[in-house]
This record gives sequence, C-alpha cells and structure tokens, in this order.
Amino acid sequence: MAIDRKKIIDQMSQIAILPDENGLIEGFNVIVNQLPTDFWNAFAERLTSQSSDEMLYYKEYLLYNAAHECGYHTGYGIITSDEWNAVVAPMLEKIPEDILHGAFAVFTAWGWANTEIVELIPNEKMVVRAYNYYESDIVEFGASPKMSAYMIRGVCAAFMELAYAGEYDPKGKPIGTFECQQIKGIECGDSYGEFIVTKASEDR
Repeated sequence: MAIDRKKIIDQMSQIAILPDENGLIEGFNVIVNQLPTDFWNAFAERLTSQSSDEMLYYKEYLLYNAAHECGYHTGYGIITSDEWNAVVAPMLEKIPEDILHGAFAVFTAWGWANTEIVELIPNEKMVVRAYNYYESDIVEFGASPKMSAYMIRGVCAAFMELAYAGEYDPKGKPIGTFECQQIKGIECGDSYGEFIVTKASEDR
C-alpha cells in the first residue's frame, strides 16, 4: 500500500487529544501545549521587526533553530508512536521516503501547516509547499516585506535529518546536517509558501 495522504489526514485529525490540568497534551510520544497562533506570530514579529540587519539575521536564526530542534525530537516521537504504527506504518513501502510523506501528512492533520512534498531527491534535496500555516495569518494586515515561516523551515530540515542523517540521537547531534530556505511565502503575498531543504553548507 502506498502512502494515502488523505486517509492519514482524515484518521489522524479524528484522534481526540485533550490537555491535562496544566495545559499539556500527551500524544504521539511527545508532550506539547496549545497556544493561539497570534501568540507565536506576535512574539516573532516583535522580536524581528525592529532590528539592524545583523541582529535580524541572528534573531531569525534563533527562531528557525528552535523549530529545528523541536521538529527533530517531536518528529521522532511521531514516527515511533502507537498512532503512527496503527495508521501510517501499514502504508510504508519505500523507506525512508514514505516516512517523510507520511510525516508531512500528520503535520497537516495536527493543524500545524497544510504541507506536502512536491520534490524529493533522496539524501540531497526536498521541496515542500505549504498552503496554510501559522505565519501566513499576518497577510491579513498586508503583505510582509520578509518571509517569516520559521517553524516550517525548521521542521522541514529536521524531518530530512530524521530520514537521512543516521539514527535518532536524543542529544540532537544530527541537527544542522540539513538546512532549509524559504523562497515563497503567503505572508509576502504569494499563493503558497515554498521551502527547499539541502545539505547544510560547511561555512554555515
């Protein structure tokens, strides 16, 4: 059975995952919380909107890296979870490529971003398109002069590392093997966001 993206999204989105008394949600072998997208967007915008070019580079890197590390550990939790084994694992034929496609279907089902892989060269390059995501909401106030989908950038790089950078490491040693650049953004007025993952440059 090949990856059935629609089936994964339909079944995974029906799983009821409720927070405990502290607002923490346990599911897919991870613990997360649920916050309004406005919280993340406001934090990121306030952090980056008034910066010198040099400081903007470092601030954006920190936002990207936070998502990168989160995506690596959370992604591993997802692809080793009981929910994954029940719904996605029976569809896997070509590994790790099918795992990547399945992971982005779960990413979509959880409401993080409606994303899909449109090009994949194993262990070299991945192109992901996103049709809705947290940071795209800011376009309601007008097109932004800068691309700001830090969360998707980090997760895309992390998923590629889980697929091709060796065994999972709890200390995150493979993080940084791949890097992701955003070349289109809904927040900038484009019809979708586009993200390209490649091997990280040695002089990064």
